[in-house]
Amino acid sequence: MNLIAAIWGALGVTLLVGKSCQSLFKYADEALQSGLSTYQWIILVLYALFMLYFEGYKGFQKKFSPRTAARVHYLYNNPRPLHALLAPFFCMGYFHAKRKVKIAAIAISTLILCVIFLMDFCPQPWRGIIDVGVILGLSYGLLSFGCFLIKVFTTKDHGISPEVPE
Repeated sequence: MNLIAAIWGALGVTLLVGKSCQSLFKYADEALQSGLSTYQWIILVLYALFMLYFEGYKGFQKKFSPRTAARVHYLYNNPRPLHALLAPFFCMGYFHAKRKVKIAAIAISTLILCVIFLMDFCPQPWRGIIDVGVILGLSYGLLSFGCFLIKVFTTKDHGISPEVPE
């Protein structure tokens, strides 16, 4: 059960983030195909760099990816039926996590839902420009998550806390 739970956790997180990238791609592609002005290209590049740094590096690589990978590893070593069943949500810190991690997971999810709702009111090409940045940040995040998964499963003492209450 431990290997299946860990695979389900890692794969579930990857699919959730990957599905987000996939669903945003059509808007990003539509904006890029529309013939952006020089000003819009400058905004796109600046925003893409902003998202790569703040979402990809600061958000994923420094916080989410190491903790989530450590939680996948924790789940592998400490499988419980409920944690295994809901492995992607366990790994993202929605439950059986320190209070700070649970609050962050819920707050970020709520913020994302609000942004998704507000994006319906954003016209092209601006929606696509924003989505390009988000896709880049999420893609960077997925790569960092993969790297941390390798680290936690190949390093005896990886030193990354799964942030569980025990």
